[in-house]
Amino acid sequence: MESKDRGKTMTKRRRRHPVRRLLRALVLLVLLGVVYSVVVGYMPFSRAPKLSDDARARVEARVEEMSHDVSTGDRAAILETRTEALDERIRLINQAKSSLVITTYDCRDGESTRDILCAVLARAEAGVRVRMLIDGIAGRFHLMHNGMFRAVAAHPNVEVRFYNLFTYWQAWKHMGRMHDKYLIADDTAYILGGRNTFDYFLGEYPAPTHSLDREALVYNAAGSADSSLFEVLGYFEGVWDGGDATPFRPRVSDDKRAAEYAALDARREGLRAEKPELFAPADYGAVTVATRGVWLIHNPTTIYAKEPEAFAQLTGLMARAREEIIVHSPYAVLNEDSRATLSEIAARVPVTLMINAVENGQNVVASGDYLLHRDEVLSTGMRVLEYAGGDSYHGKSMVIDDALSVIGSFNLDLRSTYVDTELMLVIRSPELNATLRGHMAALHADCQERLPDGTAAVPDGLRFPPLTLGRETLLRLLGLAMQPVRNLV
Repeated sequence: MESKDRGKTMTKRRRRHPVRRLLRALVLLVLLGVVYSVVVGYMPFSRAPKLSDDARARVEARVEEMSHDVSTGDRAAILETRTEALDERIRLINQAKSSLVITTYDCRDGESTRDILCAVLARAEAGVRVRMLIDGIAGRFHLMHNGMFRAVAAHPNVEVRFYNLFTYWQAWKHMGRMHDKYLIADDTAYILGGRNTFDYFLGEYPAPTHSLDREALVYNAAGSADSSLFEVLGYFEGVWDGGDATPFRPRVSDDKRAAEYAALDARREGLRAEKPELFAPADYGAVTVATRGVWLIHNPTTIYAKEPEAFAQLTGLMARAREEIIVHSPYAVLNEDSRATLSEIAARVPVTLMINAVENGQNVVASGDYLLHRDEVLSTGMRVLEYAGGDSYHGKSMVIDDALSVIGSFNLDLRSTYVDTELMLVIRSPELNATLRGHMAALHADCQERLPDGTAAVPDGLRFPPLTLGRETLLRLLGLAMQPVRNLV
């Protein structure tokens, strides 16, 4: 009897073995996939390229050009709130008569996205050529299988391309992302800045959290061929036709397309009833101020490691400052080269840097790096303000003296410097500079200052959220984990 029981037990164990072996194989396969993604994905970015002689010459010539007044007729305004950002997108889309360009890093379904799509569809129906260029991570994970987006992308007047479309097996391409965000209508006006396209960034629709950000609206008031609009458009054309953008041509049934179009048409009529001013002819001259030049700064557009041309142009302008520099960035992740450059600038002119406090930032990896390297950031001599006003700060901007304002997508981190495509507008206008300074000062009221000795000075009356042990542990662990691949932060 005992022998039979033992035999039954052995048989059951044998039956379990194939399942165990399969589970072990699956676990091993997942681990190998992770190792493959990390090792192969990091290889193209394992070094931080230096500026070549040709790139340095381009940077120096460009900085010299941006240091003098020019007359193009461009006028500009700042879009500071999420409501302004969404409204002006819809207004500008509605102005388009022949051409509409929309580029974004991240785009997800949501109320604000549907507002934009219903406006886009109406212009496409009116015969406007619409081109949408979206980073391939958003394309793969948020858009390719979204019924409403697929229906709009299937319209004969709409073309969609995904920059570096994410594919699981091509790990060497995974990190090269397009971080640009802008919208161009005809040769009339454009919006450029740091906001992505979903409810976290646009409008006041309910969401778990929101972001604070900033953009520029630039109006080609003179209808000039010298407008910066054509520089942005030329940059777009280069990326659009550059070989790294994959066309998206979804197949959508007639019934599905008709249903989605009807839903978008109904949404547009609701928007028109709620905000008729967004559908009327726009008076951009009344809401913008005169400029003495607008220029585009950008990184190379290859998907692999980039020479730091955008960083070099930005710091080249900073090096010419005579009075004061204020920099806003969500995070500060510096290496030896960027620290040395910023230290040299801060030794000549006062530099204030505002970033998210680690208690406030949504990017826990960048916040973790700052916890580990905060002393190095302070060693540059910049005055460091840490923002904790509630919503995480996502804006990227700068004022240099009383004339230059800089707004765009470039974070003061290594990823923006060496990895992603990035755009920044340099706008010469004392009036716009004063407006931007006012927006910055309002945010500074919700900041603590991190003193050179590492302690924090919290203003009277500011209730600063505590850094819990759990969050601090998480930040430090993530920061440590990313140190071997820090170029990607």
